Amino acid sequence: MNKEQVAAILAEIGTLLELKGESPFKTRAYLNAARAIESLDEPIEKIVAEQRLDQIKGIGESLREKITELVTTGKLLYYEQLKASIPPGLIELLEIPGLGPKRILALREKLGIESVEALEQACREGRVAQLPGFGEKTQANLLEGIQRRRQFASHHLLLDAWIAAEPLLDFLRQHPDVIRSSPAGSLRRSKEIIGDLDLLASSKHPIRVLDDFTRQPGIAKVLAKGETKASVLLEGGLQADLRVVADREFPFAQMYFTGSKAHNIVMRQRAIERGLRLNEYGLFRSNEETRDPKLLVACRDENEVFQQLDLHYIPPELREDMGEFEAAAKGPIPRLLEWTDLKGSLHNHTTWSDGHMTLEETVQLARSVGLSYWAVTDHSRSSFQANGLDPDRLRQQIQAIRDLNRRLEDEGVDFRLLTGTEVDILRDRLDFDDDLLSQLDFVIASLHVPANNEAENTKRLIRAAQNRFVHAIGHPTGRLLLEREAYPVNLPALIDACAETGTWIELNCNPRRFDMDWRHWPAALRKGIRCVLGPDAHRREHVAYLKLGAGVARKGWLKPSDVINTLPFTQLQRALRKKREAK
Repeated sequence: MNKEQVAAILAEIGTLLELKGESPFKTRAYLNAARAIESLDEPIEKIVAEQRLDQIKGIGESLREKITELVTTGKLLYYEQLKASIPPGLIELLEIPGLGPKRILALREKLGIESVEALEQACREGRVAQLPGFGEKTQANLLEGIQRRRQFASHHLLLDAWIAAEPLLDFLRQHPDVIRSSPAGSLRRSKEIIGDLDLLASSKHPIRVLDDFTRQPGIAKVLAKGETKASVLLEGGLQADLRVVADREFPFAQMYFTGSKAHNIVMRQRAIERGLRLNEYGLFRSNEETRDPKLLVACRDENEVFQQLDLHYIPPELREDMGEFEAAAKGPIPRLLEWTDLKGSLHNHTTWSDGHMTLEETVQLARSVGLSYWAVTDHSRSSFQANGLDPDRLRQQIQAIRDLNRRLEDEGVDFRLLTGTEVDILRDRLDFDDDLLSQLDFVIASLHVPANNEAENTKRLIRAAQNRFVHAIGHPTGRLLLEREAYPVNLPALIDACAETGTWIELNCNPRRFDMDWRHWPAALRKGIRCVLGPDAHRREHVAYLKLGAGVARKGWLKPSDVINTLPFTQLQRALRKKREAK
């Protein structure tokens, strides 16, 4: 286990102990240990191997033994026993927004609540509002959170779907009886929210493939299995459906099961207009539904299917019946963004605020994935919950980054850290004054405490865009997918203001955000807006969000030239200066 995984388990142990009502000193010890492990500037495996855990402040003998067990075996008996001792319903309550361990403990002690169902009943009966520290508003919010959780129970984030899909796709790629394989459905289209996981394969021996598929690790239950399809429930709650077809049918099945439904309707209609029939089994010279192989129009891949219907190839991400047919009938669709087009990352956090990487670790990470620059945009002072920087600390960070850049230059390393901030947009001003913002390479302004009023939120965002030291507006609607709705904002008005002022808009590719939504990007591009594709990285693994974000950016028709962080560093510098020098 690496330090991030160890720290996550230690933090979870602290939470579980708090749920049990253990001493605050004991729970705090685990949380402090988690923070200490996260802030290490060398691998935890190396420290354990060299028996240097006792040099870490706050790590006593008991914790040393547990950390050593985690790192060396990948498991911890104490952790497993602790989880087993707590009613599963209590742990599920942590998924309800507004409920932390202390409140859950109070609900259990005062009302005997140990499940989401019991909480819902107590809220509907008005008993929760009567508890000290709760009240009517909290009770209403809890009911809303329970309803939202139920509504989204069968929905999954794009990241979680890919994590579940990758080992299954690897299985299909390596299976000796599989000829071709592919993801399908909303996963292949890079939808931000996924229902079921759709997988496709071609084979001469489908039953063998399906039998082996249903025996893969991570499958909790086999829901159904036939001669060409199997449905399973994965341990994370996601349903996965695998269809196995003959290889001659693969291009048509791939197209059909990728969808979307609206896109497929238009495709079938285009076939009918040309005296053909299109379905998941093939493209046929017939006026009737058929699977007759004698009538099949042979196509080696999806591209040839599109050609038969007088269309240029349509990338999977665009198959939503939102303008792709008009574009593909006129000519080739422009090359869309690939994540490998990115030269750097412009929205990231470090241990100076609420991130988990030091400046040096940040450089190592960025260089390891081939990036040539990385902006440090830690939170500003009003984000106190995220350890936001006050002006003095920001000036210290600026100097630390400059010192590090000089060392890199002296060592001949072609990489640059940019100074920056994610500055809070407050009710009547930005969190830092212009004199301080002017000293930074890059400034992204975000609204973290919105009003309940669309006009007020829009006014704040537009005012930030009008500041010549603000380069970009961050996650403009503040949504958290499957958790929190977007706050009210007039996006067309914001887009107009950004176009007028030359301000960029972020597509925040944290999988809980993907904000600004891909549906709004075509309108923004028509106004000349450029995109900042930002991972909002707080941990090492968050660099992978750039790849996910590129898929969602493709849904918004974003080309490499539309994304500012595809620019080489020297061109980025000119782009950063452009707004500040504008009159």
